[in-house]
Amino acid sequence: MAETTGARGARKWNVTHLPDQSGRTAVITGANSGLGLVTAEALARAGAHVVFAVRDVARGEAAAARVGGSTEVRRLDLADLDSVRAFAAGWDRPLDLLVNNAGVMMLPEGRTAQGFERQFGTNHLGHFALTNLLLPYVTDRVVTVASSAHRWGSRRIHFEDVNLRGRYRPARAYAQSKLANLLFTLELQRRLTEAGSPVRALAAHPGYAATNLSSHQANPLVRAGMSVADRLVAQSDRAGALPTLYAAVQDLPGASYVGPDGFGEWRGAPTLVARSAAASDPEAARRLWTLSEELTGVEWKAAGGPG
Repeated sequence: MAETTGARGARKWNVTHLPDQSGRTAVITGANSGLGLVTAEALARAGAHVVFAVRDVARGEAAAARVGGSTEVRRLDLADLDSVRAFAAGWDRPLDLLVNNAGVMMLPEGRTAQGFERQFGTNHLGHFALTNLLLPYVTDRVVTVASSAHRWGSRRIHFEDVNLRGRYRPARAYAQSKLANLLFTLELQRRLTEAGSPVRALAAHPGYAATNLSSHQANPLVRAGMSVADRLVAQSDRAGALPTLYAAVQDLPGASYVGPDGFGEWRGAPTLVARSAAASDPEAARRLWTLSEELTGVEWKAAGGPG
C-alpha cells in the first residue's frame, strides 16, 4: 500500500514518489498518447503490468514498445458499446487498477455507434459500461480523469435530453460529459461502500496540460488560440498526468478528487481539490447512474472477484 501523504507532502509529490508497482495490473484507456501514455509509462517503469486499451492497435503497439516494461495492447473503442463489451468479455483475471483516461474534447457534433452524443457517449457512457463490466475483477481502485470544465456553462446534466439535440454546443457537451465523470465517481463509491467492497473510486484532473486534445476543437479560432496557450501557459503532459498517478497509488479516501495545487488549479503538484456543488449532488449522481444503465444496458455488479 502506498504511503499516506499530508498536505505539505502532496504539494511536493512527483513521479519519483511512485511506490513499487510490481505484481499489479493496470488497464489504461487511451494509453497510446497524451496523459494516458505518460501514465502508462510511469506505472510500467514502477513495475506494473500495463494494458493499453486503445482504439488503434497499431499505434498502441508502437507506444507500448517505446514504454518498455511489461505491457500488452487490446482494442477498445469507447464510442462503440459493442467494442466495450468485447474488451470486457476477453478479461479473465484480477485487475488492480482501472484508469478511465481516454476522452474527446469540444468536437463538432457527432454520434457514437449507438447514436449518443459523441462526447457524452465516449467520455461517460463508454467508461460507465467498461467500469461496470470489469468491476467484478477490480481489486483496488478505479480512477476516472475528469476536468475543471465540469464547472462551465449550465453546470448540470441535461437529463431531458443528454444528446443535446438542436442545442449542441461543443463546450456545453464537453462540460456535461466531465460533470458526468464526477457524478459517476460519486455514485460508484457510494455503491462500493454500501456493498462493503474495499475497492475505491477516485477522480483526477490534469489542470491545463498540453495534449493533443486541443487539436480536435470544432472552432478553428478556438483551436488556434489554444495552440498558442498550450505553448505559453500549459504545463507539460508529464506534469498533467501527476494527479492521475497520485490518485492511482496514494492512500486516499474513496470519491477523492485530485488536481494541481497552483492558481486556479491550472498547474502544480497534485493535491486533493474541491468539486462543484453540481458535481457533489448525490441525487443527480443516482439519477445519472440509472439513466446510464438504461442507455448502455449495463447494470451494477459489485467489485471483489468475478462471479
